[in-house]
Amino acid sequence: MGTTVRTATRLPARIAVAVGLAGSLLAAGCGTVTDPTTDAATAPPDPVADAAERLAGRYAHFDVVAYQDSTMRTQIISYGFSDLTQVGGRLVERDSFCFSEHRSDQPISVTFSDAATRAITPVPVEVELTVTDDRARIIRPATPTGIGVALANPATDPLPTDPADPRIVDADGDGHPGVTASISAGGGALTGDLYLARREIFAYDLAEQADGSLRGVVRDGSEQLVIDTTNEVFRTPAQWIQDPDLSRSPIVLVPVEGDWDCERLRRERPTLLPPVPPIEGLPPDGG
Repeated sequence: MGTTVRTATRLPARIAVAVGLAGSLLAAGCGTVTDPTTDAATAPPDPVADAAERLAGRYAHFDVVAYQDSTMRTQIISYGFSDLTQVGGRLVERDSFCFSEHRSDQPISVTFSDAATRAITPVPVEVELTVTDDRARIIRPATPTGIGVALANPATDPLPTDPADPRIVDADGDGHPGVTASISAGGGALTGDLYLARREIFAYDLAEQADGSLRGVVRDGSEQLVIDTTNEVFRTPAQWIQDPDLSRSPIVLVPVEGDWDCERLRRERPTLLPPVPPIEGLPPDGG
C-alpha cells in the first residue's frame, strides 16, 4: 500500500452521495425498483483520519538526548506526558514534563529540580501524520521555547546575558534568575549552582508499534547561557552538541489513562518505560 500524507490544512472528509431512482417500472410487467441502500456510493476509507482517531489520547513520555564534547559524554533523560488531540480533523500534540535526570561518563552530576523541569512548556503543535502499510508515523516539528526567560519571539530573539535583563524570570520559583542547575564534580570536591536561560529546541520522529506505543528518535538543537553562578569554575560550561548517532537519543510514548499525573508516572516508571540506554563504559540504568 502506498503512503498517504495529511497536509497542514486538511480537506473535509468526502460525503457519500446517495443515489436513488424514483420507483418506476422500466419495462411493462418486468421492471424492478432500485434499492438506494444497496446501490449507494460509499466514501473510500481515509487511513490518516482513522490513525488520528486511533492515536488520540494521553501518553507517558520518555526521551533521552545524548550529548558529547571532546572530553565527556552525557545524557539528559526527561519524563512527562504527550497528549495527542484531534482538532478540526488534524492531530495536535502537547508536551508537558514532570522530572528529569542526568548521566555522564565522567565524575560529574547535574541536577534540575522538578520545578525547573516542569517550567519547560512547549506550545501545542500540529504534527505531520502519515500512514504506510497501516502503520502511522508522526513527525513533530521544533517549537523553540524559552525557559527562565520571556522572549517575544522564542525562535529568533537572542538570549540575554545580563542578570538584570527584565526578560529573565525565576521560572522554577527558587528566588534566583532563570532556572537553577546544581553541579557536583570530582566526587563532591567541586559544587555550585548555575542560573540558566535556555531556548529548548527539539523535534522528533515517531512510528506506531504493534503494542500501541510510539517510538522514534529526538533531534535537539537547544541553546543555553549562564546568567550567574555560585562557583566561578562553572562560569563557562562545556558546549555540548547532540551525538550524531540518533539511536542514542530515543523517545518512547506509552499510552496511559487520561487521569495520570506526575506522581503516578514516577511510581510506574520502572515497569512502564524502558531503561536508559548505556553510555559507552557505563551500564544501562533503569532509573
